[in-house]
This record gives sequence, structure tokens and C-alpha cells, in this order.
Amino acid sequence: MQDFQTVISSPRLAYAEALRFFKGEGMLNDALGKLAADLDANGIDYVIIGAIALNQHGFPRLTIDIDILMTAAGLEKFRETLLGLGYRPAFEGARKKFQITRENVPLEVITTGEYPGDGKPKSVVFPEPKDFAVNIDGVKTITLEKLIELKLASGISAPHRLKDLADVQELIKIKHLDNTYAENLDPYVREKFIELADAVAAAGDELN
Repeated sequence: MQDFQTVISSPRLAYAEALRFFKGEGMLNDALGKLAADLDANGIDYVIIGAIALNQHGFPRLTIDIDILMTAAGLEKFRETLLGLGYRPAFEGARKKFQITRENVPLEVITTGEYPGDGKPKSVVFPEPKDFAVNIDGVKTITLEKLIELKLASGISAPHRLKDLADVQELIKIKHLDNTYAENLDPYVREKFIELADAVAAAGDELN
């Protein structure tokens, strides 16, 4: 099997892998399937977040790693039961960064209770995975509402995370959301969601 890091370092190989990825195939999707199966088999609660979750919800965006949400207890169980069995720390002493050994795909764990964006306390927090999980093609994925909420909170609080706001804007377009969807979200992010939704609507009106 090819090494994922070698593949993405080559423009030609990376392009071919990207085409496979968007068809639901390729090394990263294989690694995702293995990860989901291993976590389910060991009773470890999780949801996929980040760019993979965007893809799961219908926004095709290329990525080179897998981001996952676990509880602190789930992370410890993962470390105790799966390290050395297809997973290894990304570097010596790493607690939340791993490599999926077979494909050499990076895996990063976020734990319940962390805050998105700048990491400072706010009303939006990474939740218990089981409370906001939807099964999409056999993979437990964070719900659309919570994904949008977390990305908004990240983009609002961290200037270097503005791409999270762009991700939400794309989800608004793809899912045909309007500003009333803000009622599903935490008050901390509602104003920003309405701003983005109105911008999408205005752009659509101009094109029509």
C-alpha cells in the first residue's frame, strides 16, 4: 500500500487521490472506514468533525487528515486499546495527534469540553459525541446544526480561522438555508449566521 504522506507530496499522485476521495474511495476514505469500525468495535463514542464532516454533509472539500471528537474517557480507551494495533502517536509524547498506521493518515482528537477557535471559554463548546451524532454511510458524524455552530464560534473568536466562516457560507448555499435557521443555533453565533445567510441570499438575488 502507498504511503499517504508520499502521495500528497506529489502533485500528480495527490490529484489522483483527490479524485478518488471525492468519489468516496481512496486512502483517506479507507482510513476513515477502518477508524469508524475500530471505534465501534471497542465501544468508543465519537463523531467525525472538521473537513471530513463537511464532506459527510454534502460540501466537497479536500483535506489531508481526519478530525474526531471524543470524550476524555474515550480518548484514554482509544490509547489503551488501539495504540499499536493500527494506530501510533504522531510523535513521541503526543496525546491527541496520531497516525493511522496502514495508510499513514494523520488523526487529531478533540475532547468534550474544549472550546472552538481561540480556546477561551464561551457558550459554544465541543459537546458529548453521543448527543450530536448522525450516522452517514456508516460513520458517526456530528450533526449539521452543531457543525455550523462550532465553525461559527471558531471563526468569530479566532482571526486565523476565517475559513470556518467560509465553510459555513458554503453549507448555507448547498443546504439552501436561510436566516431563520439561526433559531437552531446558540445565541453566541446567531448574528454571524444571519449575516452570512443574508449575504448568500443577496448574492443569489444579484445573479437572478
